[in-house]
Amino acid sequence: MSENQNGGPVLKPGKDIVASMAVGFKETLRKAAADHPGGLTIDMTGVEMVDSVGLGLLVAAHNSLAKQSGKLTLINVSRDILSLLRAMRLDKHFVVTP
Repeated sequence: MSENQNGGPVLKPGKDIVASMAVGFKETLRKAAADHPGGLTIDMTGVEMVDSVGLGLLVAAHNSLAKQSGKLTLINVSRDILSLLRAMRLDKHFVVTP
């Protein structure tokens, strides 16, 4: 985990956010959101696919942060994942940067 310019954590899964990696990533997200309630950035470099479980993890992280006035930011989002987020209107809830 690294830090963004505001000192918040930047998580970089580096692989697809899917059911097979959900347990470990869920715990990482939970801890990061608890330790840094102001905001969390996920660097999506290397993430080519997000399944329904992965979307659930992102929504849960967003909801946890929003309860504490924090925000979830996704950076380096691929065109395909950006299209998915837009289709589901999640780009209205997360800060998303291609």
